[in-house]
Amino acid sequence: MSSEPRAYEQLIYEMPAPKVARIVMNRPKRRNAQGITLTYELDDAIRRASHDPAVNAIILAAAGDHWNAGHDISSDGPRHPSADQIVGLWGGGYDSKGWDGPYAREREIYLELTERWRNAPKPIIAEIQGAVISGGLMLAWMCDLIVCSDDARFRDATAAEMGIAGVEFWQHPYEMSVRQAKEWLMTGTWVSAEDAQRRGMVNHVVPRDELGARTLEIAQTIAARNPFTMKLVKQAVNFAQDQMGRKASMDFAFHLHQIGHMQAMMTNGTPIDVESLPDGIRATFEKMIAAQKAPADS
Repeated sequence: MSSEPRAYEQLIYEMPAPKVARIVMNRPKRRNAQGITLTYELDDAIRRASHDPAVNAIILAAAGDHWNAGHDISSDGPRHPSADQIVGLWGGGYDSKGWDGPYAREREIYLELTERWRNAPKPIIAEIQGAVISGGLMLAWMCDLIVCSDDARFRDATAAEMGIAGVEFWQHPYEMSVRQAKEWLMTGTWVSAEDAQRRGMVNHVVPRDELGARTLEIAQTIAARNPFTMKLVKQAVNFAQDQMGRKASMDFAFHLHQIGHMQAMMTNGTPIDVESLPDGIRATFEKMIAAQKAPADS
């Protein structure tokens, strides 16, 4: 794949040092929430860096005060990927009746894409500041190393506020102890940068003004190593984690996630428990649902 510069709408792709690619999510006004455009630009950028022989390590960063606010539930931008964007073999049909369409959509854009990025051959280092919420955790957890600022904080709000048992890329008990994962999901509380490091979820916590330099330093150190060996190291550790049941647990949890959506649909007609949402998010979600129904009602 060509490494020639190309234009992105919601990403910045740069080479801050030899052998290091830095992918910057660039939706600061939306706290870098992931819509279709950002998601598939991320896929393109990660593939581009993976295929570029001049790149040995990848940094995933974000513009603005917060790293990632999760999946974009607004009605802005395309709701589904186009046919030429789809990377999985499950196919489209995202507007099919029943749960056929929503299942296919979530499998493509949340489960399979994130797993694909997790298995990218080159080391990916997350450079995290501010808030990381729900779907943002999926992006953090697919990375091999995490460096975060001392003001970073993490939360999965899906169980506490949406009636779903965790995000689609369900890696909670592989990022912390089982009891910590249960408490975190059940209470919906924030985890600070220091607590995340104690739990083993992040590698380093640094002052905010040192975040970029420290992440780049680690990336350069790794990029200077034998690139084939680094690929083998990543494969070996990922395989060990999968032998511990990670992939099977994730697939099982993904289907429980779908059951949570279906339960909400059967009880209140929406794919999440709207009554549990904070007022501001509930208003945004209701606006999104109304926008989706508008073409059929017109």
